[in-house]
Amino acid sequence: MHKRVFLMVLDSFGIGAMPDAHAWGDEGSNTLAAIRNHPAFHCPTLEKLGLIHIDGVSDPLVPVGKEAPFAAYARMTEASGGKDTTIGHWEIAGLISTDPLPTYPHGFPQEVLDEFTRRTGYGVLCNQTYSGTDVIRDYGEEHLSTGKLIVYTSADSVFQIAAHESLVPVTELYRICEIAREMLTNEWGGKHAVGRVIARPFEGVYPFKRTSRRHDYSIEPPADTMLDAIKNAGMDSVAVGKISDIFAGKGITEAIRTASNADGMRVTSEMAERDFHGICFTNLVDFDMLYGHRNDVEGYAVAASEFDCWLADFLPVLRENDLLIITADHGCDPSTLSTDHSREYTPCLLYGASVKPGNLGTRATFGDISATVLDFLDVDGYGLAGESMLAT
Repeated sequence: MHKRVFLMVLDSFGIGAMPDAHAWGDEGSNTLAAIRNHPAFHCPTLEKLGLIHIDGVSDPLVPVGKEAPFAAYARMTEASGGKDTTIGHWEIAGLISTDPLPTYPHGFPQEVLDEFTRRTGYGVLCNQTYSGTDVIRDYGEEHLSTGKLIVYTSADSVFQIAAHESLVPVTELYRICEIAREMLTNEWGGKHAVGRVIARPFEGVYPFKRTSRRHDYSIEPPADTMLDAIKNAGMDSVAVGKISDIFAGKGITEAIRTASNADGMRVTSEMAERDFHGICFTNLVDFDMLYGHRNDVEGYAVAASEFDCWLADFLPVLRENDLLIITADHGCDPSTLSTDHSREYTPCLLYGASVKPGNLGTRATFGDISATVLDFLDVDGYGLAGESMLAT
């Protein structure tokens, strides 16, 4: 049987503020704590794997149960300068980013907007930091009456373009995003090389509704990652959800797009029935997109419980030569006033026949996940960040 890794990122599932969180305006953030006490939170499988035993998660005043966890568990520290999706995933894949990607809390400079209009032929509305649902509510009708595109950003390094599908067909919006991606990568000496250009189509009448035809255009990682090492070794590197977008397709042998957490879990279950050799790298985006950014504590708790229910059925189908890793890329505490990502530690749970259960402590970098994956698959990491967490 081939060795297989199932690496699952619960997008934004942070477990507590990092020591430097105050520098990011995130002091006191704790995504897991925000949902753990909600009545809708029921995650016995994650708890049995070791989630509640991770450093900093267990409350010393509350017993965590007598049963020993049956997985290895660790608290992951982000070594990169950032708290966004792109940098978090790159570090999981072994690439530490010293400098954060550019962000625009006050909107994009006029030179960027002017060049965008010159290249695409479209004017611009908004140009502010905005919630994706609020921006179409506030600018949707003006967009329809003027034909101008809604351009906005967030705390992330993103250039987002929203357009109504009846006015700007999705294929045209994608073309516009491709122009923006090239512009923001290569102009101004790379000064405005944002992490992602995102197509945000919407439909209907006021207050409008976003469609599922979102598409991300990421900047390419500046160096090879774990995925390149796996691909170059002749193995399968399967990206589920927005993973392929985050890595701009680099190091990917097969990309499977998904529409929701449920869809991502379904595809991962289907991958478990395939005899691939390498990695199935899955991102479950709803935690972040639908609940974290919208400060929906109940929705986040329900989503965690739904994942836990799926996980209980998934564990028994794993083979002897499989390794399951569950982690996150940053936090997004739904209980704070902010709707942005939060600078938090993330969990890491490792499960499989080759894993010795127990506490792996607080790790220095998300890159330890990459080192662990490559160690398990017997692939050379070519100097990527991190140390393997597998027992030697």
